[in-house]
Amino acid sequence: MKNISNIILAFMTLFLVACQDDFIDLSPPASITDDVYYTEAEHFLTGSNRFYTNLMGWGDQGVYSDHGSDLIGYTEASTMQDYSRGDTQAPESDDDYDDAYEAIRDMNLLLARAQVYEGNDIGQYVAATYFHRAYQYWSLVQKYGGVTLVLEPLDVSSEELNAPRNSRYEVVAQILSDLDQAIAGLPNETAIDSGDKGKVSKEAAMALKAEVLIHEATWMRYVGNSTDGDGKATGAGSAGFNESNINTYLQEVVTLTKSIMDGGAFELWDYNAELDNLSSNFLFNLEDGGSNPAGLDKATNKEFIFYGKYDFVFRQANTLVSHVYQGRTKPSRKMVDLFLCTDGLPIEQSPLFQGYTETQDEFQNRDYRMRSYFTFHQSLGEIPQTGEQFLNGTNNNGYFNSKFMSWNWGATNAYRATRTESFDMPFIRLAEVYLWYAEALYELNGSLTDAEMDESINLVKARAGLPPISNAFLTTNNMDILTEIRRERTIELFAESSTRYTDLRRWGIAEEELGKTIYGAVIEGTAYENNVELYDPSKYGFPEETTTTGVGERRCLVVQPSSTRNFARHHYLFPLPTSQTSLNPNLLQNPGY
Repeated sequence: MKNISNIILAFMTLFLVACQDDFIDLSPPASITDDVYYTEAEHFLTGSNRFYTNLMGWGDQGVYSDHGSDLIGYTEASTMQDYSRGDTQAPESDDDYDDAYEAIRDMNLLLARAQVYEGNDIGQYVAATYFHRAYQYWSLVQKYGGVTLVLEPLDVSSEELNAPRNSRYEVVAQILSDLDQAIAGLPNETAIDSGDKGKVSKEAAMALKAEVLIHEATWMRYVGNSTDGDGKATGAGSAGFNESNINTYLQEVVTLTKSIMDGGAFELWDYNAELDNLSSNFLFNLEDGGSNPAGLDKATNKEFIFYGKYDFVFRQANTLVSHVYQGRTKPSRKMVDLFLCTDGLPIEQSPLFQGYTETQDEFQNRDYRMRSYFTFHQSLGEIPQTGEQFLNGTNNNGYFNSKFMSWNWGATNAYRATRTESFDMPFIRLAEVYLWYAEALYELNGSLTDAEMDESINLVKARAGLPPISNAFLTTNNMDILTEIRRERTIELFAESSTRYTDLRRWGIAEEELGKTIYGAVIEGTAYENNVELYDPSKYGFPEETTTTGVGERRCLVVQPSSTRNFARHHYLFPLPTSQTSLNPNLLQNPGY
């Protein structure tokens, strides 16, 4: 296992080899050193372009897709399954930790060389590098809390190699500073040529800053410094913790998101009329015109603000994307019951809800996203009928998933074979910006005006076939805006960018929600009950349990009982790898590990 100094040395070797092809005009090519890195603008362009390979990719979909969360009805052993059950131990090594510091070393080198570069034609590449460094540190903070800040290229004698951790608040301050540098130097989205789409824009940096700000504002409000440790025996400590930042951060979220919303560069991808109300499926598998029945390609997508770029010729997924999403993101009972009816009411309140008696009943009169996400990918949009879904053992909990699956995957007329999927991977899109805007306003004011709902959450609801909400609607139906904002985030961002784990932790409710039983299909009073052709109870490891459903208390399939789920407050942060804490005694482990 590598400590930071070994990471640096290993990465130096990698960088020397990789750059000989990129920097072909260096002289002499056989003796590349720090002294001749980044002597021309093209070198900075090539160097900054390489940082896109450090972003999360389709090979990371197990983490990206919230496997093991309370929204997923799949429980085979995996790192994230263990995590959601509170069964996480400090590992010897952790690629997330190592890889981030390797990337940061490369970025620090470019930034250092930019300070002595004699020219004014590299500003955009430097700004992009600040963005990528902020992204790497943000990834570290979300997983581990405070980490050691390294802002200069290091050698084996650098003090940072044995430095203690900076607090999360100190690291976040640096992230925000880097993003300000990025915002100042990056081009607007509309100024990026079509051949360069996927490169970060000014708006992408603004959106990432809004994400950091709302995450940290709500973390301070609902979690506080309860996970920090004292910085003397455990953890990174709480240096820089300041609750007065909460409203300051939230106000800036409103400003940033409003600027993106009003800027005109982005729009919700709504082709429901052309796609039989399945926009919320096909948005996520867009490639060329053959990727969907309406012949739409990636050029039609102006919703993604920050995303990983893929291409069938130049960069395929090269991993089991459709296969994994088919099997490991089938929804839990909780997820399915969250979808509103088309009158805008929860299923337990709406007269439009048809119950669960037949398999197809609960799909009737519901939010378009339910059908978009959870119908079988080879007959996408066709609601499963009684007799088409079997409860016959592991990973058959009563539901399909088709989000992030290539059109007709696995069929004879499949658009893509497994491992060749090449749809872009969204990290931040406009729908989420609308929901951040609404959430930040609520956290600031305790309410939203009707006009604020109309310019944010109601736009997301409209694409889902739902009526707009208003304060009068909420009051009349005994609903509240915070619940609806959180409902929309849960549904709209299902299986995207670790959103569920992030939200549960920053809202301070992860130990409650992840500690509950995960249920599958309703059994009592349905076509499954006492029907051995459709349901074999002996194939499941746990007996049915009664829980609250849209029609009251009913027995349901148990995917995983609460007795096996022990997520606690200290699990909000992952442990540091023990190879790092062993090599550097000043690097204190997170509390609870």
